[in-house]
Parts: sequence; structure tokens; C-alpha cells
Amino acid sequence: MKFTTLGSSGLSVSDICLGTMTWGIQNTQRDTDEQMAVALDAGINYLDTAEMYPVPPNQETYADTERFIGHWLSRHPSRRQDIVLMTKIVGNGVSWIRDGADITGPAIGQSIDASLARLNTDYIDVYQLHWPNRISPHFGKHWPGMTNPHNVDKEAEIAGMRDILRGLDSAMKAGKIRHWGLSDDTPWGIHCYLTLCDEMNIARPVSIQNEFSLLHAKDWPYLIEMCALEDIAYLPWSPLATGMLSGKYHNDARPAGSRWTYSQRQGLFRDQPMARQATAAYMDIAADYQLTPVQLALAWCRQVPGVTSTIIGATSTAQLTENIQAFDITLSSEALEAIGATLQRYPLGY
Repeated sequence: MKFTTLGSSGLSVSDICLGTMTWGIQNTQRDTDEQMAVALDAGINYLDTAEMYPVPPNQETYADTERFIGHWLSRHPSRRQDIVLMTKIVGNGVSWIRDGADITGPAIGQSIDASLARLNTDYIDVYQLHWPNRISPHFGKHWPGMTNPHNVDKEAEIAGMRDILRGLDSAMKAGKIRHWGLSDDTPWGIHCYLTLCDEMNIARPVSIQNEFSLLHAKDWPYLIEMCALEDIAYLPWSPLATGMLSGKYHNDARPAGSRWTYSQRQGLFRDQPMARQATAAYMDIAADYQLTPVQLALAWCRQVPGVTSTIIGATSTAQLTENIQAFDITLSSEALEAIGATLQRYPLGY
């Protein structure tokens, strides 16, 4: 396992970050324990979760993922020091969490206390804002006409960011969180937080996690360049495009128990003709180089300049093992050339 420094935090994290959003719906506590054992045995020291998880989110299972992790930590307290643990405060729009309200400084304090209790820990290594209060071009809203910057009240947004930073600063000073980061944000959001942090003498964000894959490479190179030059770790989530790049949904297949068989909060917006064509092309490239589609997609993601650690998830230990093994693969120049040509043909699958 290779390790790298997480932005400006000084934390050493593995190339792989174990994502946990299936724990609580698709996975049981026993599955959680098994995946933790596989990950730790492989050298993974980095874990990502969120108060909203598991996914697809719903009121009945809200925060169960944190509870599963907390149950594991209660039985393995000595391992806490070996793990870099990240969680997130949910953004607005989820009615059963703080009535769907915006992220605020006071909400951050309440959310952190609740997460600490569920996780059975005294501190969170990196606390993240799951998505910004304003509408941003994420979760399928990146196509022209789907967002309008003129509809953003800039002054109100910046005032909200100041309030958020005060909440984060208070939590850091209290030792409840060590660092903080962003998720599903944009270059403007990063820029504003960096400016405000310097102005308010508050620690800068150490990371951002955004959706990034062969089917959704919109952050490369622009946002990723900003992260690299500002010492902010870039953490791709869903590098397999919610499983699409594994090929398991090829030809409209829906394997029993797979994520796409569950009702999705925003629908199956990734299941588009262009994405299907691109996936088929990547499957062919994988076969040409004696790789599985999973190995191709994850190995490519790891080799993108500026990627710090890739967030992977699985619903079985077999899937997790295959995912982990992909990070030992270095794609040849010929394979990268074939991938690059396909990426030019399908720059955004969905």
C-alpha cells in the first residue's frame, strides 16, 4: 500500500480510502466487520462516512453507517489511532435531518456531537461539508442550463460561509475535529473558503471529495489543478460511477441486490446512452489488456495527476479485494492512450 499526505493536514493516508455508504442497507454489521478486516489487512488506514449514510438515504436508516462504525470501534478501541476517520454534515434538502435546513455554524456543532456519539470516538480527523448551501453543478446538474450563477445571492452565500467557518473553528479549538474539508463543491467555493480562512485566521480546508471517474471527469484538469497548487487533497468518490464502469449493468442487467435495484433519491441519472457506449468501450479496452473493467477504471483514476486518495466501496469482500488489487496495477502507455482516445470521444458520459 502506498501512502501520501492529505493536503496541508500532515496526515499520512493510504492510496485507497474505504467508503462506507452501503453499510446499513446493502451491508450488515457483520459485512462491515469483514470489510474492515480486509481493508486493514491490506494496509488501508483511511475511512470515509457521513451522517446521511447509508445510501440511498431514508429516514429509517439515517445515520446507521456511523452507528455500524461506532460499534466496530467499541470492540476495537486500540485501532482508533491507526485510522484517519472522515465524516460529513449533510447539506440542505434532506427533510428528516434538521428539517432540510442549510448548513450553519450552530448546526455544525450539533452534528459533530451527534456523529461523535454514534462513532464512539472523541475526535474526527476530517469533518466535511457534504454539499454547499447554494445549488451547485453536482449530482447530474452540471449540464448547461441546469444551474445559473445569477441566481446565487453572493453576499448571503459568503455570510453563510463565515458562519460555517466559525462553527468549524470552534470545533477544532475544542479538539472535536482536527481538520475540515469540502465535498461536491466548485472552484468558486474553494476560492471563497480559502480567502475567508486567511481573512478570519482559520485553518484552511485540507481536502475536497467530488464525483470523478472515466464517465464523469469534469474536474480534470481545472479544479484538480487548483487543489494541487493550493495543497488541498483531491479525493474522487464513485470512481466506478456507482458500479456502471464495472460492467455489471451492461445491456440493462440489474444484478440482484445491486445499487441500481434500489430506489434512488435522484433517479438513475447516470444511466444514459453515452455512458452505456463509453462503458462498453472501456470494457473492450480492459479485455485487450487482460484486466477487469474495475481494474482499468480504478487504476486509471489513481494515475491521474493531482488525485490524492480514491474512495472505493463494495458490497462484498470479493468486490473489495478486487478493488484493492487494482491499485497495484500501473497502466501501460498504450492502455492510457486507448483510454485517452475513448475519453475524448465520451468526455462526459452523463
